[in-house]
Amino acid sequence: MEPEPNYVIEMRDIVKDFPGIRANDHITLQLKKGEIHALLGENGAGKSTLMSVLFGLYQPDEGVILKDGVEVKIHSPNDATALHIGMVHQHFKLVECFSVLDNIILGDEDSKIGWVSKKEARAKCLDIMKKYGLEVDLDRKVSDISVGMQQRAEILKMLYRDNDILIFDEPTAVLTPQEIENLMKTMKFMASEGKSILFISHKLNEIMEVADTCTVLRKGKYVGTIATKDTDEEKLAEMMVGHEVHFTVPKGPANPGESVLKVSHLCVKDPITKKETVDDVSFEVRKGEILAIAGIEGNGQTEMINALTGLENFRKGTFTFHGEDVTHKSVYRKIELGMSHIPEDRQKYGLVLDYDVAQNMVIEQYRNKPFSNLGWINFQARKDYSDEIIKNFDVRASLGSLTTARSMSGGNQQKLIVGREMSKKHSLLVAVQPTRGLDVGAIEGIHKKIIAERDNGTAVLLVSLELDEVMNLADRILVMYEGKIVGAFDPKNVTVQELGLYMAGSKKMPVDELGFPAKEEAKQPAPAVEEAAPSLEEEVSMQTPVSSGSVPLSGNPEISVEANLVQPQVVQPQVVQPQVVQPQVVPVAPAPAPANVLTPTLASNAKEDDNLVMATPSEVAKSDPQFTLTPTLSGLADPSVGDAISTGNSATLSVPVTANIQEDLKK
Repeated sequence: MEPEPNYVIEMRDIVKDFPGIRANDHITLQLKKGEIHALLGENGAGKSTLMSVLFGLYQPDEGVILKDGVEVKIHSPNDATALHIGMVHQHFKLVECFSVLDNIILGDEDSKIGWVSKKEARAKCLDIMKKYGLEVDLDRKVSDISVGMQQRAEILKMLYRDNDILIFDEPTAVLTPQEIENLMKTMKFMASEGKSILFISHKLNEIMEVADTCTVLRKGKYVGTIATKDTDEEKLAEMMVGHEVHFTVPKGPANPGESVLKVSHLCVKDPITKKETVDDVSFEVRKGEILAIAGIEGNGQTEMINALTGLENFRKGTFTFHGEDVTHKSVYRKIELGMSHIPEDRQKYGLVLDYDVAQNMVIEQYRNKPFSNLGWINFQARKDYSDEIIKNFDVRASLGSLTTARSMSGGNQQKLIVGREMSKKHSLLVAVQPTRGLDVGAIEGIHKKIIAERDNGTAVLLVSLELDEVMNLADRILVMYEGKIVGAFDPKNVTVQELGLYMAGSKKMPVDELGFPAKEEAKQPAPAVEEAAPSLEEEVSMQTPVSSGSVPLSGNPEISVEANLVQPQVVQPQVVQPQVVQPQVVPVAPAPAPANVLTPTLASNAKEDDNLVMATPSEVAKSDPQFTLTPTLSGLADPSVGDAISTGNSATLSVPVTANIQEDLKK
């Protein structure tokens, strides 16, 4: 009887070559049953390539793969699935126009006489969701669900096929902190059930939290394997990049200058839910400072930046860039003025994936010299410019400037975009998740370059989900929650814990402490004071003690109203708090109108210093049922139109014009 094999998966001396580069150079990886094994390395170190070999997407040039001690040949993902090997890719492999359920069963449908039966598949999916806490709406289209839900759909695809060897390629790169925490719990539960997990990540804290063992790669070569209980983050980082890494980049004090970008009263409405995803947001970014927007993903940051950069429509608001109103200007005009943008989604908005590196590097300025002249493209100038970016930002591209963007790793795609936006002429850098998917060495380099941008006078607007990144880089911090700015801080005077409370909505800073202009809807015109009767512009405030005033009829502004108060009672101001609203004015045929006069007549027992407050009859009746308001119409009242008294607040008292019409109407 043969002894039970020690490893469920063993990859021995794997070699994989691409044109101009060796991605995997004699790498050995061993995975035990029930183990979470992390794979760590720089961008372009060969991690995803190695996992693609295991999943059958690539064929190794050298080396062997053993499953439960037996050598196997994996020619395709179907072969991998037959061996119960599943993979969640860094960039999800989902059909966006299909439902979640259709994506899960795609390629593994249960059909009878040519018809697909989804009843049993749905029941199986529901059981898996309940068991692992992976709740997702099976009937929604993939295009309509969040990134976190899409990842759950990918995990369900693996579990639906009864895979027991699970590969997670950068699973947390696009998740919120809460989603990351839930994923970590799910992975631990899977491992406790005997499933074996290969976990690719750049985040050292996640590896230390969830992994049992870690294998480190550097530039395509095997560096070593170590148990996480026997190491720490600093040692892992040094193994990965080959030198000591500084997690905090030193920076001097900022010297902010004039305003570069000013955003005023921005509102964005979700076209599906009709809710305000950005609600009256105002701020400004000044020359030589880094303004960071902190917040949990899904609180309006994406919509705000998309509106600012021209990627999304907005309901209202204005943008001023170097004093020029660019609210409705084109993206090209904003680029001309000096706006650089590192987008949140590098593949959707950052690159044309089927273009080569050189084409992508000049895509915003190919019409300018030296890249073109009189409509003719200067290919050499384009290549030289692209080569310089590759060198300065340590981009790993097998064919240099001729490398197709699609063939590059996610981290190297990100470095390309950062390099392009920082290398062109600009005065404002809008950086959204600039280090997403980068290793610690690359993060350190990008942070240094962002600080250098600030020191050279560039205004930097940083949006990041990483609180450590925000605290390390920012000169000022704004916190967004549910589409609103709820806090403004100096990073030297706030802790990560306090920021977290604002991000979760547990605390909110008073509006007057944020230093922004008041919400436009709340602004009211200042009343004009008169000694005699107040003017119409005063809107007859119901909370102001009055002895005379004017109220137009809601149906006819040219009719004046007189009212007598019978048996008045003193009403305390705090009892009645009607809200002031604009009177609705309906234009009528021009005619000379008598003065609008409202003359409250007080009984003999009332005194002027009683601080009487006019109120609607319904409100006064609550405190005194004997109180009556007898309206008297005068002027051009028309009994046929049902003119009404506009009380000046949200409750309007409708009074038929037949009530107490004066003698002048009879005449």
